[in-house]
Amino acid sequence: MTPSALVMSSNRLLKFDIDGMSCASCVSHIENVLRNTPGVVNANVNLAMENAQVTLQDGHSEASILAAVNAAGYQARQVNALADTEVKMNIQGMSCASCVAHIESVLLASHGVVSAAVNLATETAQVVLKAGVAPSTLLDAIAAAGYKASLVLANSPAPARESAPALWPIWLGALLSLPLVLPMLLEPFGFHHWALAAWIQFLLATPVQFGLGARFYRSAWQAVRNRRGNMDLLVALGTSAAYGLSVYHWLFESSTGSPGALYFEASSVIVTLVLLGKWLESRAKQETTAAIRALQALRPATARLRQADGQTIEVALEQLRLGDLVLILPGEQVPVDGVVREGQSEQDESMLTGESILINKEIGSKVTGGAINHDGVLLVATTALSTESTLSNIIRMVEDAQAGKAQIQRLVDQVSAVFVPVVLVLALMTCLGWWYWGGQLETGIVYAVAVLVIACPCALGLATPTAIMVGTGVAAKFGILIKDAAALELAHKVDVVVFDKTGTLTQGKPSLVQLIALDNDQTRLLELAAALQRGSEHPLAQAVLAKADEQQRFKAENIQALPGRGIAGEILGTQYLLGNQRLMQEHHVDTAAMQQAHRQAQANGQTVSWLVAQNEAQSPKLIGMLAFSDQLKSTAKDAIIQLRALQVKTVMLSGDNRAAALRVAEQLGIDEVIAEVLPQEKALHIEAIRARGHVVAMVGDGVNDAPALAAADVGIAMGTGADVAMHVAGVTLMRGDPQLVSQTIEVSRLTYRKIRQNLFWAFIFNTIGIPLAAFGLLNPMIAGGAMAFSSVSVVSNALLLRRWGPRRQK
Repeated sequence: MTPSALVMSSNRLLKFDIDGMSCASCVSHIENVLRNTPGVVNANVNLAMENAQVTLQDGHSEASILAAVNAAGYQARQVNALADTEVKMNIQGMSCASCVAHIESVLLASHGVVSAAVNLATETAQVVLKAGVAPSTLLDAIAAAGYKASLVLANSPAPARESAPALWPIWLGALLSLPLVLPMLLEPFGFHHWALAAWIQFLLATPVQFGLGARFYRSAWQAVRNRRGNMDLLVALGTSAAYGLSVYHWLFESSTGSPGALYFEASSVIVTLVLLGKWLESRAKQETTAAIRALQALRPATARLRQADGQTIEVALEQLRLGDLVLILPGEQVPVDGVVREGQSEQDESMLTGESILINKEIGSKVTGGAINHDGVLLVATTALSTESTLSNIIRMVEDAQAGKAQIQRLVDQVSAVFVPVVLVLALMTCLGWWYWGGQLETGIVYAVAVLVIACPCALGLATPTAIMVGTGVAAKFGILIKDAAALELAHKVDVVVFDKTGTLTQGKPSLVQLIALDNDQTRLLELAAALQRGSEHPLAQAVLAKADEQQRFKAENIQALPGRGIAGEILGTQYLLGNQRLMQEHHVDTAAMQQAHRQAQANGQTVSWLVAQNEAQSPKLIGMLAFSDQLKSTAKDAIIQLRALQVKTVMLSGDNRAAALRVAEQLGIDEVIAEVLPQEKALHIEAIRARGHVVAMVGDGVNDAPALAAADVGIAMGTGADVAMHVAGVTLMRGDPQLVSQTIEVSRLTYRKIRQNLFWAFIFNTIGIPLAAFGLLNPMIAGGAMAFSSVSVVSNALLLRRWGPRRQK
């Protein structure tokens, strides 16, 4: 054996996310590509997870894998390298959707940028950077593109409500424009020959054009420098053409006797109207962030800290540490998440849950920062720092959803990227057309001005994000937290809702209602079951322990959980099994002796567990049966009725026995039941329903629901359940009321309807307005007013969503 043969190569296991796969053929193709890449020992591609696991020999670079996948027509990203970082920025200077498209292209072209989404309504950008890339490079790139950007620090509160732009430029513009437009207004009343001298019109129009309109020139210049177009470029070109033509007529044609037509009033009125539109738009956009401001108002700046010596001092929330004791007086907002150590009170958590009822708090109760403490004094031990509190997480979730970009908006952005160049071409064609066929260059210029001014990419850019901002905000007000724009966009198409049973449709707190022992020793049966269940957090285990005495004569050893079936353990040298019918079938246990009691329990909708003694030398011996009852939630039936009114089919997916599950479904009116399902099988059932062509929402609250929540088109997690379920789901319900499911779908449908209405109005202004302007049927001043109105109408229409409220069933 040669020495070199003793050297063993070291391999690395790498993981990559892959975008662009659509079917099993894609999987096969990518696996072949990877396995033929130098250094790759093995490769497995997962279509459902959209990722690949690759074993790579040392000495070979991950870049070769990325290059191979990208060359095959897919997009790959390494995910087990150093973690990517998400950066949020505020951006100033955007005026329309063309600005959004340009900034996104600049960011995506920057080194180390994985993804970028720019939101015109919130004037923010969310960028994912590769590890090690400095965010400051993004600021430089945006500055070079002609905009101003600033980083938003992680967990920092969003800025308070910004004031609207100053109103005085609009009043000044109106004051200077009124004398110019007054003759046109007075003409219908017989004042045909009343007009200001040309030099007076020039003096009135010039400060409007170059003083108040300077912002348009600055933005237009930056656009030209970066070889792009935006709304400000259209305004600057249009008003400059009207102003320049007027100056030409005054200076160069006055020597012929009388100057030609002057259009000083058109340029001044357009500048003033656009400024007014921007002011109204800014005021309206502030209202779209009302939900965030309301949540931020719940976060007090200070807390009363109880020191070790018993003294209480007031400190900033940032100074608190885990375990610190905080004193909360009547009428105050709860400053932290914590557990009550002393006192008793009632609290209003309506701003967090949407439910305006008082919740009793006593020793051991959990309290949530932002709630209002009513009549008692509480001493609370801090369990979460201010930046990781429930309220902070809610604010971040709503902000992320509002800053996100729906799929339909990406299509609009693509249209916006070519919108301004197309309008410039149309304006040029209008001018040349009137000149060539009508011999009227001056008329062509005026109508070209109208084309430039009526075009409004601003409305296109605001149509979708403003509706999403208001929709997610009003949903949060009623306890529905939508994680991202994609979840909101998909929810409107949901036609099947799949419910987990326990904890979702039921209280999730089963009680032990019946004990039947074959030897009639119910006490021994209970004590054996309690010994096996001691230490378990399962709801059925808690029900058993609640009935059993604290002092136990039995102690179980070698306890083993059997997921979806039950539990096993050893007591006094005998092996015991405690579980459901599936576990009995697996171990060939004969339960015929108790079938009558079993059938009666199932008919009552009860969950049944069996206790069996099992020795190697003997066949399993049935000890007895335990029956559990879990009360339905009071609003569960109303929730199903509401979904049926929305033409949504309901399915119950449960690990419980089929008879008990059918009994619950019959009580509630659920359309379909899938019972006796193991936790790991839930996701497969969701995939099967989706494969039938349905858009599926899965509603659950437990750890075992997480795979199904991820597999559904829209995962909806009960906020009263496990954290992992809430992390996976696209929607979190802040209280355990199943009625919120129909309300989620309803608010999604309304939001999507507003998006379509907004896009219709944004496109209709341009589709109708540009041809009218090109054919000389639209005065430039009317065009300016229409452009300003289009943006305001889009935002105002989105704000109508704020009137939505859940309809309660009686």
